[in-house]
Amino acid sequence: MNEAAMTRKVQAHTLILAGAPLAILFTVLLSVMYGAKAMEAGRILEAFLHFDPANVDHQIIMHSRLPRVLGALLVGALLAVSGALMQGLTRNDLASPSIMGILDGSAFAVTVCMVVMPYASTMGMILASFAGSALSIVLVYGLASQLPGGLSPVRLAILGTLVGTFLSSAASAIAMYFQVSQNISFWYNARLHQLDPKLVTLALPFAAAGLLLALWVSRSITVSALGDELAVSLGQNTVRVKLLTTLSVILLTGIAAAVAGRIGFVGLLVPHIARYLTGLDYRRIIPCSAVLGGIFLALCDVLSRFLHYPYEMPIGVVTAMIGVPYFLYLIRTRGGKKHG
Repeated sequence: MNEAAMTRKVQAHTLILAGAPLAILFTVLLSVMYGAKAMEAGRILEAFLHFDPANVDHQIIMHSRLPRVLGALLVGALLAVSGALMQGLTRNDLASPSIMGILDGSAFAVTVCMVVMPYASTMGMILASFAGSALSIVLVYGLASQLPGGLSPVRLAILGTLVGTFLSSAASAIAMYFQVSQNISFWYNARLHQLDPKLVTLALPFAAAGLLLALWVSRSITVSALGDELAVSLGQNTVRVKLLTTLSVILLTGIAAAVAGRIGFVGLLVPHIARYLTGLDYRRIIPCSAVLGGIFLALCDVLSRFLHYPYEMPIGVVTAMIGVPYFLYLIRTRGGKKHG
């Protein structure tokens, strides 16, 4: 990359981060204003400055739409950063929490938790989601390591899809047998209007830990993307980097799944946009992925309210409408190659 191109990438990174507060504020305002009932800007300001518990519009703004958009911003950021970490560590353009079956693993573990411990606390559900994320990673990469060429991008994507389908089917069977299907429907048909504000608050420390860990390893991920041999020659402890990165992915994906259920393609699409705009340095890709991922999911949520108006389209359908064509494009153009 020549110096002029590098300068443009750095400028794009600076512009994204500098413009993030304004873009997020605009996204929040858009999400709070529009829905089954439109809210005027004056009414929104009134709800913030002079909240009246007896006013239905104020209740909708403060207890429904505001937590919903804040949750969407958080979940989008977590999924995008998780996808960026996975793509950087494996040098696999097809890697993401949904494609690799990690979100299905989280939902499977939550289902088992509901059956085995029906009165489990919210923290118990979060821990179960973490365990499911870890289970999926172990299964996918364990199987891939046993197959010739199993770590190639397309084969990893296929294995991830197979593992995710298996875990999803197993969860459905368990839910039907033990009659908890209604309870787990949220995790497989994510609807952001069902977000639990208390759960989002409880998840924040874990989300912060996952994001800080992602930023901590971002420089090492940039080196790892050049290949293990070169990384070792530069003095990098590749085993430690892989373990820390995997831990971050488990935290980020587990929290996202626990808060909002299974939402696909955010972790696939957004890191590619961030990489295109800011270059190959993960110290820039990680924070930009967080900003772009949050805004992307929040805007998809707004769009979901109008595609089947006055009913709402599940958010996973909206992200799939955008993500599936791009996934097919990636398979066609980069399916057999690793980036970096």
